[in-house]
Amino acid sequence: MPDLDPDPTSDFERVDVPSGGVPRVVDTERDLAEAMESLRGGSGPVAVDAERASGYRYGQRAYLVQLSRRGSGTWLVDPVPFADLAGLDEVLAPDEWVLHAATQDIPCLAEVGLRPRALFDTELGARLAGLPRVGLSASLEYYLGVTLAKEHSAVDWSTRPLPEPWLRYAALDVELLVDLRDRMERDLAEQGKLAWARQEFAALVDFRPRSADGEDWRRTSGMHRVRRPRNLAALRELWHARDAIAQERDVAPSRIVPDSTLVDLATRMPLHPSGLASERPDRSRSRQRRAEQGLQRYQRTWLDAVRRAAELPEEELPAPSPRSEGPPPARAWAERDPAAAQRLSMARAELATLSERVDVPVENLMTPEHVRKVLWRPPSTVSARTVDEAFAALGARPWQRELVVPLVVAALQEHP
Repeated sequence: MPDLDPDPTSDFERVDVPSGGVPRVVDTERDLAEAMESLRGGSGPVAVDAERASGYRYGQRAYLVQLSRRGSGTWLVDPVPFADLAGLDEVLAPDEWVLHAATQDIPCLAEVGLRPRALFDTELGARLAGLPRVGLSASLEYYLGVTLAKEHSAVDWSTRPLPEPWLRYAALDVELLVDLRDRMERDLAEQGKLAWARQEFAALVDFRPRSADGEDWRRTSGMHRVRRPRNLAALRELWHARDAIAQERDVAPSRIVPDSTLVDLATRMPLHPSGLASERPDRSRSRQRRAEQGLQRYQRTWLDAVRRAAELPEEELPAPSPRSEGPPPARAWAERDPAAAQRLSMARAELATLSERVDVPVENLMTPEHVRKVLWRPPSTVSARTVDEAFAALGARPWQRELVVPLVVAALQEHP
C-alpha cells in the first residue's frame, strides 16, 4: 500500500507517495520489454490511465500511460518514443482493464495501439452504486477512506522531462484503482446491480467517439451570438482556418486565438486589417493578449476566411442549426405535438421516481435522447415487445429496457 499521511483537517487519510517510490518513466525498448514481462507475470485486473495535454497540444493524444497490477507494481510508459504500444496491448489483451471514466481514455489509448477487451469503469460503477460524487478522489474516499492530491491534473503532459511531482501524481492515479474496483464490485453485488454494471462495461469496450460529420465548428463557445447564415459561414471559415494552424503547430486551437475572437470576427466580418481588433476587450488579460497576438500574426488568414464567407453563394451558406433526424427540443413539443409533450412529461416523472427507488441517476437508467426518440415517434403498434425492440435498436442494454420499457409503454398508452 502507498504511504498514508493523516490529514488533521479531514476524516480521510491523504495518499501522497506511491508504495516503493515514484516509478521511472519507460521510454526505451529495453525498459518497455521489462515492463511487459513484469505485467505478464502479475495477477488479476490491470489498472490503466492516460494523461493528455488538453489545452496545450492539438488533439487528445496520450503523453503518458500508467499501468498497475498486483505482483508487478506500477509502470509509467511514455508512448511518444514508440511507433505504437501493440506489444504491450498483446500482453494485456487477456485481462480486465480498470479505468476511471473510460470514455475519456479509450480514444487516446487506441491511438497508441491499446484497446481493452474487458473493462471495469469505476466512475460508471460509482454512478450505478448511487454515490453522490463519482470522481476518482471521491470514490476512493467513500470505499477506501483515503484521498488523493489532484493538483497536477491540468498540466501540460507533453513536457519533457516530466517533473517528479507529476509522475508521483500519475502513479497514484492507478495504484489504488484495483482495490477500488474490488470494493465497488462487492457493493454493486450487495445492491443487486452487478449484472447491470457488467452489461454497461461490456458496451464500453466498443466505445467510439461520436463523429461530428464536419460540424465541429458548431461547438464554438458563444456561437449563439452568431445568427445570420452569412455570419455563420464566416465562423465556419474562421474555425477551419484556426484548426489548420493549430494542427500544423501542434497546439490547442484556443492558444492561437480564443473562441470569443472567432465569434467577434464572424459577427463583424472585417475585410481590412484595421478592422480586426475588437472594440470589446476580453475580461481575461491572458485571453486578450493571446487574441491580440494571434490576430496580428495571422491577420491575412483571418481576412481571407472572412472574404471567402462574404463571397459564398446563398445556397452554400450553412443552416442556422444542423439538420437532425431526431426529435425537436423538448420545449417545442407542446406546440408541435401536445400528446407527445404529455407522454414526455409523464415518462419523466415516472423515471424520476424510479431513479430514487433504485438509486441510479436518471441519465444512466436510459439515455435521455433514446427516451425522447421513442416517445416522439413511437412504434406503429405499442406493446412491451415493440417498445423494447425500439430501445434495443438504439443500443439500450437489457437491464435498462427491463426497468424503463414498462414506464414508456404506460406513457404511450395513456397519451396515444
